[in-house]
Amino acid sequence: MSENVVKVEKPMVQLTGQDGNAFAIIGNCKRAWSKAGKDRAEFEPIMKDMMSGDYDHLLQVALKHFDVR
Repeated sequence: MSENVVKVEKPMVQLTGQDGNAFAIIGNCKRAWSKAGKDRAEFEPIMKDMMSGDYDHLLQVALKHFDVR
């Protein structure tokens, strides 16, 4: 492993025990992204990816970009 590799931490988002509606999940992820101090513009392609498929795809994208609890 190279010494120049930087590990980027994923923002934490709480989804268990929350509203499971797709729009609520996207909203929770957007808030977690902002709370983590990430650039809003970087969330736009993630959100588009979330909305590009079915509910399972939405969850898979969330798991890819967030530390889902």
